[in-house]
Amino acid sequence: MTGDTAREAREKLEQAREVIAWLLQRAGMDGAEGQRALDYFGGEGFDRDFLPWPRHAGESLHPDELNAANDD
Repeated sequence: MTGDTAREAREKLEQAREVIAWLLQRAGMDGAEGQRALDYFGGEGFDRDFLPWPRHAGESLHPDELNAANDD
């Protein structure tokens, strides 16, 4: 991957992160699982086990806890 290609890929990923943030906010899912997604896509690392998203098992929040209104 050339320097320009890598730079453009990073810029595209940042654009995708901004779109994801907007969509999560509009859908009312900008709670803990939404933040987990934004942190992941804003970070440098790759986590092969990031999916499934959102996580409903004991690893994260249960479905009724995913709404931002429940984040206290």
